[in-house]
Amino acid sequence: MNSSSIYSPALYLRHAELLREQVPSFGTYPFKLPVVRTLQKLVFEKQVTFLVGENGSGKSTLLEGIAAAWGFNPEGGTLNFSFNTRASHSGLYEYLRIARGVRRPKDGFFLRAESYYNVASYIDELDEDPSAGRPVKDSYGGKSLHEQSHGESFFATFVHRFGGQGLYILDEPEAALSPVRQMSLLARMHELVKQHSQFIIATHSPILMAYPGADIYLLEGEQITPVALEDTEHYSVTRAFMTDRRKMLRELLGD
Repeated sequence: MNSSSIYSPALYLRHAELLREQVPSFGTYPFKLPVVRTLQKLVFEKQVTFLVGENGSGKSTLLEGIAAAWGFNPEGGTLNFSFNTRASHSGLYEYLRIARGVRRPKDGFFLRAESYYNVASYIDELDEDPSAGRPVKDSYGGKSLHEQSHGESFFATFVHRFGGQGLYILDEPEAALSPVRQMSLLARMHELVKQHSQFIIATHSPILMAYPGADIYLLEGEQITPVALEDTEHYSVTRAFMTDRRKMLRELLGD
């Protein structure tokens, strides 16, 4: 999207704009990604926005750039997390200008499935310092995230660490969650939205995309297009499979 209607005062992040004139080369990563190469401005108009698309479409790269431009650690966590396990993030954030809302969030978190283990390890390291005061894990339910299953630790963060009035940027949060837990996440998101929170989520989950009133942006080739849930491949393929799985399996397996 390249333009915006009147911004909602509930939004903390209004848009992210690529400073195209400062990009050194559109022939190098991440700027050579089709969706980045043509990016002008990505506008956020709702409290919940989903970025969807096939693997390799650039949604996680774009989300990471937005999170880092806001000030989050590219590997995830809160604004105060400064660890660096492996510098694998792109330099996209250096060329993004973000527009902040009139109100400042009181909370925030960048959750990315692929580096969540590193976040959990960093929390344990902080809690090993006896002079640090109250254990950080207390904000995550009082139990080390490494002492829980992957899904339990994800959900503990949503329930205990997310406090409302926050900006929450989530990269594939469904990765460790069962369908029932994904529905529970929807309910938790709704609680936080009512507490004046904003979510920007990259996902493959049609369950999460079903959040009422959310904007869904499809990243496909060079385009970022607003779509309805029913028009996403995620929804149509899942529905077709569950409606007639025998036919789909015959086509897939050739039997």
